[in-house]
Amino acid sequence: MWQVGNHRAQGCKSYRHRKADHKMYLSNSKTKPSFNYIGLLYHPRLPESERLAAEMLEFLEGSGISAWIGSAWDEAAVAERAPGLDLFVVLGGDGSILRAARMGSQHSIPILGVHLGRLGFLAEVKPAEWAERLRQMLAGDYWVEERMMLRAESWHGEERLGEYEALNEVVISRGALARIVRLGTYIDGGYLTTYVADGLIVATATGSTAYALAAGGPIVPPELQNMLLVPLAPHLSLERAIVLSKGSQVRVKAYTTTPPSSPWTDSSRWN
Repeated sequence: MWQVGNHRAQGCKSYRHRKADHKMYLSNSKTKPSFNYIGLLYHPRLPESERLAAEMLEFLEGSGISAWIGSAWDEAAVAERAPGLDLFVVLGGDGSILRAARMGSQHSIPILGVHLGRLGFLAEVKPAEWAERLRQMLAGDYWVEERMMLRAESWHGEERLGEYEALNEVVISRGALARIVRLGTYIDGGYLTTYVADGLIVATATGSTAYALAAGGPIVPPELQNMLLVPLAPHLSLERAIVLSKGSQVRVKAYTTTPPSSPWTDSSRWN
């Protein structure tokens, strides 16, 4: 069984930033956070990423700012440093930013993305302009953009298997099985439907332009606090995407056999 809910996370892209439980900082705000210790996260498979991180380190230290360089894939090292960092500068593509969002959300760390990957929907700073953009940020010329994140839990009976956070989406699917799955779906404790499909996407507004869009879901403005339910290749079941309001909780039970004739007879399994 999966349980998915939303919470707020922070980061930043060029002049825009995201964070967890944070305020919106406009360019004329008098109460902006200062950046005294910055984490430079490079992509370990892009040699130019680490070289650019070294140039940024020299630039920041020359400006009187402390900085640390680490791999965006080394979650243990980043987790150790994260509590003391004021900003992540991520040098890579959208995948690197999604990783940074998971690692930084618990510590309200904004994110500035420098686009070095294949996809750059989240990373807006071009490699040639990083010095100019960093000067602007250090001078307080920026604003913070809020994004919602998902928190998901997986359960087997009464045992919780894990807890996860995602900026784009959580996907419950058939995995390696070449057959459809039956997913009993509840919204805020009330039964919605049992999807008979390849899977189900629970996406944020940010993720509405990712996997959810490819599966036929709507595009939602990224600053909204909505969740989307988008079934994958549904068969004789609810096929439309559903937009949920802020604060909704989704519970999904994957049935290995035919589900009960009435969803309410299965309610004890959600306790």
